[in-house]
Order: sequence, then structure tokens, then C-alpha cells
Amino acid sequence: PLAPIRPSPRALGYRTAAQYARHPLGGLAYRFPETQELFRLEEDPLLAEPLAWAFSLLKTWPLPVEEVALRGSLLEGRVLLGLIGGNPENLKRPARALVREGFAGVVWAEPSPKGRFRGRVQPLYGERTLLERFGPLTATVSVESFSQVNPLAMGELLEEALNLVSGGKRALELYAGSGLFSLLLAPRFQEVVAVEISKEAVRRGESDRKRLGAENVRFLRADAREAQGLGRFDLVVVDPPRGGLSPEVRAYLLKSRPKEVLYVACDPATWARDVGELVGGGYQLAFARPYDFFPFTHHVEVLSLLRLGEE
Repeated sequence: PLAPIRPSPRALGYRTAAQYARHPLGGLAYRFPETQELFRLEEDPLLAEPLAWAFSLLKTWPLPVEEVALRGSLLEGRVLLGLIGGNPENLKRPARALVREGFAGVVWAEPSPKGRFRGRVQPLYGERTLLERFGPLTATVSVESFSQVNPLAMGELLEEALNLVSGGKRALELYAGSGLFSLLLAPRFQEVVAVEISKEAVRRGESDRKRLGAENVRFLRADAREAQGLGRFDLVVVDPPRGGLSPEVRAYLLKSRPKEVLYVACDPATWARDVGELVGGGYQLAFARPYDFFPFTHHVEVLSLLRLGEE
């Protein structure tokens, strides 16, 4: 049963995170797909306030870096800045000046072939996190690790997810990030375990857990592929990257057989592959709805619930 697609609350001005290359002639630029060719930007209509302010300011700053990354908060109305490349010692004075101009904080990151913020990261000045609202939940965000860039749409997805699950004794979240689903579902379960490999995301999740008083939530810094050793849960939440569930996670679900699997996907193709295997192993697809987190693109998120059939 496929429910109608849920549109983004904003068609433009929705993004609270963005990354740009520094253009050699000054200003900020996007890269064309799969190339190093740059398209210089005068403005970016996708940006939510206050990122639009940050973009306008950074266009005029001749920073000696390769890229800049922005992370903002609609709740606080402030922005964090990441500087990728260059010499961190030479960037400390500009970082202080940028905080005086209005940025909440600035960090430096070493360029890495593995991706942004996968190498060395060094705080330069100011704060490292902001508080953002995602529907029924407030959580910390940072420029250094992943959080959904459309918090209004994510808030609607979390609201619906909360109404889908049945509750129980034990819940597990794999690919947890900072544990949004774990913190959301904490009142419905006696024990919740959030598994995430990113050190920075776990740090933010622990901070949110303490702030929200979610004593029954436990963060475990580990690879989702190691879930076999965690035992059985009533509910398993999975929110994997575009590659979908790893073979080890699919095998774990089919072996441990949780009563419900809440699957949030960013690639419908790999979601369909994984759901097909779970249905073949005795699960029923009880609910599925696409969410348009990225208007004017082909990308959609999928919220779905699978329930174990009668054995």
C-alpha cells in the first residue's frame, strides 16, 4: 500500500546545509556533476534563512580555502561554518572575525578523498553545535556530520513514524546518526539502543540524550554490520545511506526477526531490493510513503513499516 507522496513544506528556501567551492575569481560556486568544472553563483534560492545571509557575506571574503560548508538552524536563526583546506593556523584570525560578523562558530577540516570532514577536524573559534527543531523533537546539528537538510520535511516524517510503530520492550536503531528516531521512540520502549559509526554524531546524540532526559537510550559507536551480536528487539529502525542495507544487516533482520522494521530510505531502488528480500523472508509491507525532501530533483525519501507475518 503506497500512500500519496508528501510534498516539502517549502519548495524553495528549505535547505539548512550547503557546501560550495571557492571560485578562483572570487565568490562561491557549485561543481557540475562528476566534474571539477565550476558554476559561479550570485545567489542560491534553495537556502533557508539565515544561510542566505551567510552566503551573501562569504561571497565577499577572499578566504584561502578550497571549499566552505554551512549548517544553519531555523530554530536558533544562526549558522555554523566549515572551512575545508588551507592552513588552520592562518585561518584562526579570519575565524574570529567571522564570528564577530555573526557566525555561531567556525571549524577547519582537512581535505580528504573519503569526503568532507573525514580527515582531521579542528575547531577554530566559537560554538560547534546548534539546536534545531525536527517536528516533535529538538536535536543538535553540526557542520561536521550528517543531519537532514530539510528539517521541516523531516519533522513531518518523524510525526508519522511515531504513529506507525506499536511500542514494546526493546528497540534498536541502526545507521542512527545522532539518534533522532531513538530519542523520538524512547517513551514507547523500555530500552532503546542506537548504533552509529561516526564519533561526532554519537557525541551529539549523547548530548541530546542527557538534555532530553532519555535515560533508557544507549548509544553504541559501532558499524551497523556488527548488529548480529546485539540480540533480538521488538522494533528495528534502519535509515541507511543510498546503498541500502548491507548483506549483514539484512541477514541479521531475517535471523533475529523483530516484530516490526521501520525502514527510512533515501534511494527507492535499494529500498525495493531490501524490502523484497524481507518480504520473501516472512515480512509484510504494512505502510510506505514517499517524502519530497528535495523539490525539483529526482530524489525522494521513503518512510515504510514492515511487520512480521504469522509464523
